[in-house]
Parts: sequence; C-alpha cells; structure tokens
Amino acid sequence: MTNHKQVFYQSQLDHKSKLVLRRRTRRRFNPRIFIDRTIETTAIVSLLLTGFSGVGAIGCWGMEIATSSQHWQHQKKTCLGMMLVSFSGFLGSSLVGASLSIQRDKF
Repeated sequence: MTNHKQVFYQSQLDHKSKLVLRRRTRRRFNPRIFIDRTIETTAIVSLLLTGFSGVGAIGCWGMEIATSSQHWQHQKKTCLGMMLVSFSGFLGSSLVGASLSIQRDKF
C-alpha cells in the first residue's frame, strides 16, 4: 500500500448499473512549486509596474512641458523612481529564479 492518503469522494452508478467508486489523492504542499510561482508572479508584476510607471512618467513629462509647473516635475521623478525600483525587482527575481533552476539541474 502506498503512503498517499486516498479519499473516497463520490460513488456513482455508471450506464451499466455497476457501482463505481472514484478515488482522489490529496495534494501535498510542494515548496519548490510555491517558490517558482512566487518568483514568476513577482517578475510579471514588476514588469507591468515598470511599464505603467513609464507611461506615467511620459505623461508627466508632457504636462511639465505644457504647463511649466514644478508639480509635474516632481510627479515625473516619482514615476521614474518607481520604474527603477520595479525594474530592479524584475532583474532580482529573474536572477534568483535562474540560479534556483541551475541548482536543481545540477550544472
């Protein structure tokens, strides 16, 4: 017998009127899958945030030129800072993900 716990979750009659018991094994928590998905999600979110911050910086730059206001210059610098932070987050998560995959492949 295996170490997996099995749960009987449904009994049905099939088209030939035989009792059919269906089994489903419980999923176990796998930390490798969790870490991989977390790194992947972090990379995707940081790239999206970089793109949106870039669009905001370009918009603020246009408003700064049109109105000659200091407010838009501060907003532009804020957006550029967010771009820098989120892009460095993307590079960091990609580097960590690549190093973990290399360690698992045992190069």
